[in-house]
Amino acid sequence: MTYDTVAQFSQITSLFLFIALFIGVIAYAFWPGNRRRFEAAQRQALDLDDDTALRRGRK
Repeated sequence: MTYDTVAQFSQITSLFLFIALFIGVIAYAFWPGNRRRFEAAQRQALDLDDDTALRRGRK
């Protein structure tokens, strides 16, 4: 087994691992059960109203 063979094998393995990880992240982001969690995070991040923040005890 030469260095070139090991290097090629590790590159191909890394590519497949990256593809699997990428598909997993995309599936997690678009999974229907996570919709409420992401929408709540979106509203919280964009909540700039001071009155709302005061009512929720953030300020």
